[in-house]
Amino acid sequence: MKKRNTIGMDMGDRNHTICTLDPDGKVMSRNTVSNTAAALRKCFKKLDPALFAIEAGTHSAWVSRVLEGMGHEVLVGNPRKLRVIWDSDIKDDVRDAEMLARIARFDRELLYPIHHRSRDAQLDLISINARDLLVKTRSMQTTHIRNVVKGFGERIAKCSTKSFHKRAREELSSELLEMFEPLLACLEALSAKITEYDKQIEKTCVENYPETKVLRNVQGVGAITALAYVLTLEDPARFKKSRDVGPFLGLVPKRDQSGKTDKQLSITKAGNSTLRRLLVGSAQYILGAFGPDCELREFGLNLAARGGKNAKKRATVAVARKLAVMLHRLWVDKADYQPFHQQVHKELEQAA
Repeated sequence: MKKRNTIGMDMGDRNHTICTLDPDGKVMSRNTVSNTAAALRKCFKKLDPALFAIEAGTHSAWVSRVLEGMGHEVLVGNPRKLRVIWDSDIKDDVRDAEMLARIARFDRELLYPIHHRSRDAQLDLISINARDLLVKTRSMQTTHIRNVVKGFGERIAKCSTKSFHKRAREELSSELLEMFEPLLACLEALSAKITEYDKQIEKTCVENYPETKVLRNVQGVGAITALAYVLTLEDPARFKKSRDVGPFLGLVPKRDQSGKTDKQLSITKAGNSTLRRLLVGSAQYILGAFGPDCELREFGLNLAARGGKNAKKRATVAVARKLAVMLHRLWVDKADYQPFHQQVHKELEQAA
């Protein structure tokens, strides 16, 4: 097998710093390239296939696709794990590029390489992220209005965020209503746009991702959560075991064990934060007053009943983790969801 060069690329918003190592590990060249697809193709198109090492970031997805399209292999390192680079006393772009190349050349696993989703999946995720931004904006504006009117001795009755602008127009004094009308009009428009995104996401699930139907059979998992799950994992075969999904989404506790000391720590919060938050929201519904009767709910309630500090929060995260694992299993098996799967399995074993 022909030996190849290793190229480290420290990515910037306008330019990338490059360090090229030959097969023996000697520096061949150092240079920079503009952060455009045309510049990357011009710089690397005529090169023999090489191994590139970059860090995950804003531009890493499309840059890796451009480089792979020219026949190169690209390792996208996890910046959370590359302490040797970001925690160095002597840090600059040139050194960082060389460090990336040397780490990739020595042992690629030290980069903790991540998998970027495809361009189509990235496009389909835009609607979920845009809707999320609108929801946060609407919530901030609603909270602002509620807090301000209290200073004038007025109060708006409890209602859904979607209908807040109607309730405010009915209950605010004419003086305050005149001042808040621009914000209320904005809230009305935001709610309309959020509804449009809901319809678009529903349509995307039905037309492009029929596998989401299997996941939505679980009560508490809606179109948004199911679509985010499918687009984030993208290929269920990436995971050898369904249990690997929990760590991938940062839903497992950190570990700090030495000798007889084994501390209880918070979850790692690795992976996609949006999907993690959606799964926690689904878990909160399952454990809530209107949650369905199922094994997940029983598991969570039993954990919460043990008491202790933050017992309810820990139970919610544990249910979210089990939910993530179960959704992967349903996706792989294309199976119907059974709320009491373990109980049915035991009964079948006893009958046999």
